[in-house]
Amino acid sequence: MTYLPKPKLHAADAPRNALGYTRRDYEGAISTLCAGCGHDSISAAVVQACFDLDIEPHRVAKMSGIGCSSKTPDYFLGNSHGFNSVHGRMPSVLTGAQLANRSLLYLGVSGDGDSASIGIGQFAHAMRRGVSMTYIVENNGVYGLTKGQFSATADRGTKSKKGVTNNDSPIDLAALALQLGATYVARSFSGDKEQLVPLIKGALCHGGPAFIDVISPCVTFNNHTGSTKSYDYVREHNASINSVDVILPRAPIETSYPPGSLRRIVQHDGSILHLRKLGDDYDPSDRIGAIHYLQGRQALGEIVTGLLYIDSSGHDMHTHLNTVEKPLNQLGDAYLCPGSKALEALNALLR
Repeated sequence: MTYLPKPKLHAADAPRNALGYTRRDYEGAISTLCAGCGHDSISAAVVQACFDLDIEPHRVAKMSGIGCSSKTPDYFLGNSHGFNSVHGRMPSVLTGAQLANRSLLYLGVSGDGDSASIGIGQFAHAMRRGVSMTYIVENNGVYGLTKGQFSATADRGTKSKKGVTNNDSPIDLAALALQLGATYVARSFSGDKEQLVPLIKGALCHGGPAFIDVISPCVTFNNHTGSTKSYDYVREHNASINSVDVILPRAPIETSYPPGSLRRIVQHDGSILHLRKLGDDYDPSDRIGAIHYLQGRQALGEIVTGLLYIDSSGHDMHTHLNTVEKPLNQLGDAYLCPGSKALEALNALLR
């Protein structure tokens, strides 16, 4: 894999977060993707989200599989832990790492080929098991590394750059995540940083299985007339369901205003938040309603973006399994090997 390190020089007046880090401290190597690739915009959004949240880079573990999307963890959080696995197997590697050490923040990056084709079984089980992670799919509808074949998320009737029509039904990973039990489900567009950054921040703070499907146009093989994953098509058919922002815990700011109205709120940092209250027709806490909404809008040719569903109950894989909080590599022999009597008692429970 091509690797181009960035200079380590910092501007003396570069903005710093509460930890004293600059934005450069959250970057990685120079991207070798095609100029204009939507994946680079997603990498920039991850950098901005981690900078804004004052996350210590060494607390993040990045996991990926194979494909253009799985190269991108090399381009952000260069001082974090990382593991590039094999095609479609990122979710199981992340699951094992998360079971061994829950003290890290886990960020899984995958693609539509990596997650919706060879890795769809791995994706499904990670969602249903409630693995605490932020799972981002960089969705462009093609296999960019192998010259533009349709992926499993390509819409029926779309045309490839060579004029071939796709006749297969698409897999909607956001809808699948909703059905399988993810407790934070969102969709965004790589070209909409204003929406994408808060969604990533919300996912990193969620504390459960968080999934974000990001439409990310492939400028080389899937950014032409006839593609439903192109920049122009997504901009023309984007239906944003809510206005998204993340406010970290501080003294509460309270307000009350009627649906459909606008309210000006001064935040703790002095910035102004203009709140436009949505109507009562969409509820992001209604899983079944979110599934119906997605299907209804899809039938109209719309790409729904925003926070589709959230459940803040806090249940995840560790809650279900009642695991120990301390990382396994910090447990001593006395805890890991309690002796033959304890093993006999455990086996007796299983008979």
